[in-house]
Amino acid sequence: GDLVDVAISAGEFPTLIAAVQAAGLVDTLKSEGPFTVFAPTEAAFAAALDALGLTAAELLADVPTLTAVLTYHVIPGRVMAGDLTGAMSMPVATVNGAEISVTENNGTVLINEATVVAADIEASNGVIHVIDQVLLPAAEVTSGDLVDVAISAGEFPTLIAAVQAAGL
Repeated sequence: GDLVDVAISAGEFPTLIAAVQAAGLVDTLKSEGPFTVFAPTEAAFAAALDALGLTAAELLADVPTLTAVLTYHVIPGRVMAGDLTGAMSMPVATVNGAEISVTENNGTVLINEATVVAADIEASNGVIHVIDQVLLPAAEVTSGDLVDVAISAGEFPTLIAAVQAAGL
């Protein structure tokens, strides 16, 4: 079967299937592809909803956000676990246009910070890898000057402190 059929028949992804249906992505994931899908576990969805302070119904009702999150879990092409060899890390473009980080080291594969817990579930139009976290695309900065952007990134505390100390 295709990616949707395989996910449904596995019986382990009811929240993911509901989300794909709510976002109107069923036909896309049934198309020729091929696609690689990183499918969060039910526990991963529960943890993400808790962290975001949302109910499943609230998430399913927010179609634009839901679509952005789901398409962040899909990359074009069929990438099998065996395609990653040795210690490596690389950025990979997702279907939504943002990049994820794929890292392999000593047999452990990470997608951003999520661990692949089951790999290479094959479908006629791609492959599914099960992950232990929901991947959330970074929010885009829509306004602000260079300092605002640096602060909102949250990755430059020393630079920001130096700029402030220098009065710049």
